[in-house]
Amino acid sequence: MTLKEKLEILSDSAKYDASCSSSGSSRKSGNGIGNTEISGICHSFASDGRCISLLKILMTNVCIYDCKYCINRKSNNVKRAIFTPEEICEITINFYKRNYIEGLFLSSGIIKNADYTMELMIKTIELLRNKYHFGGYIHAKAIPGASNYLLKRLGKLVDRLSANIELPTSDGLKLLAPNKEENKITNIMNYVKENQNKKFVPAGQSTQMIIGASKESDLDIMSRSENLYTDYKLKRVFYSAYIPVNNDKLLPSLTVPPLKRENRLYQADWLLRFYGFKVEDILDKKNPNFNILIDPKADWALRHLDEFPKEINICSYLDLLKIPGIGVTSAKRIISSRKLFNISFGDLKKMGVVLKRAQYFITCNNRYFIDKQYLKKDFIETNLVLGNKIENNLNERQLQLF
Repeated sequence: MTLKEKLEILSDSAKYDASCSSSGSSRKSGNGIGNTEISGICHSFASDGRCISLLKILMTNVCIYDCKYCINRKSNNVKRAIFTPEEICEITINFYKRNYIEGLFLSSGIIKNADYTMELMIKTIELLRNKYHFGGYIHAKAIPGASNYLLKRLGKLVDRLSANIELPTSDGLKLLAPNKEENKITNIMNYVKENQNKKFVPAGQSTQMIIGASKESDLDIMSRSENLYTDYKLKRVFYSAYIPVNNDKLLPSLTVPPLKRENRLYQADWLLRFYGFKVEDILDKKNPNFNILIDPKADWALRHLDEFPKEINICSYLDLLKIPGIGVTSAKRIISSRKLFNISFGDLKKMGVVLKRAQYFITCNNRYFIDKQYLKKDFIETNLVLGNKIENNLNERQLQLF
């Protein structure tokens, strides 16, 4: 099998792992090539619109496990391949020199056993660091069940580690991934948390949950995320909409991935990490799932209209963050600007506030943007939903152009 054929198979097999993120690292490469100093690496777009790319591959898609949801499960009849450490180094360096990538995300199926697989990954990254003097960003997926000795070696070589929790509850994991043990995954997270420093996993750790393969509610999922952030100091929890690639009686009968649900979970995740919300603020047993039609913050605001309107010129930073249409950046701009002048509705637009959402929940200099008599729950919700539908239609039309 040629190197190109292996690359096609193993890069395609890696696309189901969503746990790639910005590096958060600032280690320099010394006399080698590549660095993480300027922009970091992510499998996404930077805030200024730049596409930050990395080579995302599996070392092998051979696997001894039979997870129901995975395309690479051992019972599937798929084309298998395995890279040698030298082959991965060759591809990475050649892609980097051609400016195709800025770093590497390396994951793997489990071949033979956890320690054997981790040894292969370590050998690969040691070659990249020591023989090829590659100083760029490397994110590796730790193999649950591997020894702490190997985890320590790997952690000293990479910028970020991820250990995928896979499913939101232990019951879901037992049902759909019977070969995997939750405690082996959380043991990795705990080890990284206890040992992280500038030389060991400097960019922290992340994880991924598959959404929609099992029956958990959004409340179950977000509660698990909140606990992961609190207990293991994770940088990111990634949510990956279940893609129906296998036929199995234990899997849901979905024909398309639940992408809108995934989007709402990401929005709620930002509320937890940056906006001062807790899970109990946005979901409860009476409302265990997000409203697909509007974003979680707007939905929360509609259920707490007694807390609004908020006066832009006097309310606190945390209160600003609770207003739909106001983000972290625009809230900071408001705080700094109002020290100099009274802010008007026109000023808010210039600061990046989305007035078509915020207008229902604010006053400026004690004035409403629209007539107060219309500020009822049904009226606001109808207009927010209609606004979202227009946005969604525009996004779909734009995507069709490409």
